[in-house]
Amino acid sequence: MASINETRSKAQALRPGQEELPRGHVTEIQRARMLSAAVEAIEENGYARLTVAQVIGRAKVSRKTFYDLFVDREDCFLAVFERTLEQMRARVVGAFEQESSWREGVRTGLAALLVFIDEEPELARLCVVDALGGGPRVLEERARVLTQLRKAIDRGRTAATVKREPPSVTAEGVIGAVFAVIHTRLLERSSKPYIGLHGSLMSMVVLPYLGVRTASRELSRAAPEVRRRAKTDPGVSKDPMAGLDMRLTYRTVRVLTAIREHPGGSNREVADGAGIADQGQISKLLSRLEKLGLIENVDHVQSKGAPNEWCLTERGERVERATRPM
Repeated sequence: MASINETRSKAQALRPGQEELPRGHVTEIQRARMLSAAVEAIEENGYARLTVAQVIGRAKVSRKTFYDLFVDREDCFLAVFERTLEQMRARVVGAFEQESSWREGVRTGLAALLVFIDEEPELARLCVVDALGGGPRVLEERARVLTQLRKAIDRGRTAATVKREPPSVTAEGVIGAVFAVIHTRLLERSSKPYIGLHGSLMSMVVLPYLGVRTASRELSRAAPEVRRRAKTDPGVSKDPMAGLDMRLTYRTVRVLTAIREHPGGSNREVADGAGIADQGQISKLLSRLEKLGLIENVDHVQSKGAPNEWCLTERGERVERATRPM
């Protein structure tokens, strides 16, 4: 077991303002929890009925914490929308650009989009369906993304093999048709894999540029393999604190970190490691973390008056890992 002096030395690295555990990291986790809560609330009730109370109730944060980070519910929705678009754009654009031809780039990019929808239907529904009811900033961001897609599809005119080059407005029509199909399936909450639409949608995309014969071939081609998101990858909809009846605070994170750094530490050693001077506060906090199943006293046969020996449980390790600064 580490000595009290070693634990106190470590405490200096855990105090506010130091690099190992910046206070802003807890704020970012609280922000992520509110974004996750917003996704859940929108999936259940729709964006039109989304309220701040629904978000803070699910995220278990105060109303002040919400307004410290977001102007209003639209600002919160916009943050979810933008973060989801970042994830989607990284995968689709990366897939598109790895191919040497326009046709193969569109095939791989479309496959990446459909796989994303299969993996994250709630986020896809938020972007494709709920965003239509968003405020001016959401609609402006949506329009910007559609413009980027239009430019990518419009490159098909340089690859066109039809006798007459399609007009520039063709790309807008193609995108509108593809998203109309996806929009309908998302509204229906279809359980069929979206990747199964690949051949049909790809045929629609290439038809005005490459002709009927090429479009027909796309109907029978297998969808290209794309990298699927690893289960451990972070996402907007994944809350590491889901199911825990507690508010995540800077002090909570410091205690979990102190126990990870010094397994088997007593109340006093954990308090010193976390930079908490009040022994009453540390006792209450340790008791609550134990009830939540995040920590355990490993000295089950201790004699009366002997110090506790705190360690993280398996679940506590997962929570501590999720809240650790990257």
